[in-house]
Amino acid sequence: MKWMIDASFAVHPDFKSHTGGTLSFGGGAAQVMSKKHKLNSRSSTEAELIAVDDVVTMILWTKLFMEWQGYPIEKNILYQDNKSAILLEENGRKSAGKRSRAINIRYFFITDQVEKGNVKIEYCPTDNMIADFMTKPLQGEKFRKFRDLFLGPQE
Repeated sequence: MKWMIDASFAVHPDFKSHTGGTLSFGGGAAQVMSKKHKLNSRSSTEAELIAVDDVVTMILWTKLFMEWQGYPIEKNILYQDNKSAILLEENGRKSAGKRSRAINIRYFFITDQVEKGNVKIEYCPTDNMIADFMTKPLQGEKFRKFRDLFLGPQE
């Protein structure tokens, strides 16, 4: 399973960020989500952490659902384009500065899931981040590229 999760930092009129997430089993998108954050973040890294926290329950539920259906999931990969967020999610407190309690809970939960082997986090360059399709209006070639990944090539 390949999850791509992205956040657009402070894009709403109230300066809240936006989460976008997609699940792919190879081609197309089996599951997508787009959601405004319920709290403000102070940086794009915090926005990415909130985005992962918004989607992590879907990631874990889908893994368990597939395994109960008889399809063992060997790789449950979460792709992100923010290297600071990846460090926090993988290393927890060791990579952190001073943060609010809510942010601590968010990255400690995903760090725990990484340590348990329920999810693996990998870097995905921004130009390949399909979840951008769910967080911001895209134009031109990038729009067509991501649309074709979701829906298949258009004639």
